[in-house]
Amino acid sequence: QVQLVESGGGLVQAGGSLRLSCAASGRTFSSYSMGWFRQAPGKEREFVAAINWSGGRLYYQDSVKGRFTISRNNVKNTVYLQMNSLKPEDTAVYYCATALGVVIQTTPDGYDYWGQGTQVTVSS
Repeated sequence: QVQLVESGGGLVQAGGSLRLSCAASGRTFSSYSMGWFRQAPGKEREFVAAINWSGGRLYYQDSVKGRFTISRNNVKNTVYLQMNSLKPEDTAVYYCATALGVVIQTTPDGYDYWGQGTQVTVSS
């Protein structure tokens, strides 16, 4: 049984920072790429960032480049999303997910297991 548990969300003022964590279990974590997505009220789930199995390849949505950093620790089976210079438009529920394989995916259908989500709210 694969489980993904996100943490680290909260309320922050614009310009602030948050670090999200996603702890994985039930699968050989180091064999899969991982991704972060977000979904704002009334909007579709959108890709934020992804990292390959080794951490050597990273991919970001254009709107978060230079502000967000994805990383992973394969010993701790955890993937992180460091979010700096947060903007009100970053407000959403953030989800981590495991990709179908080692290749980085940027659409939701490339992922098979999802966490429950963590709320990030950025006030202006």
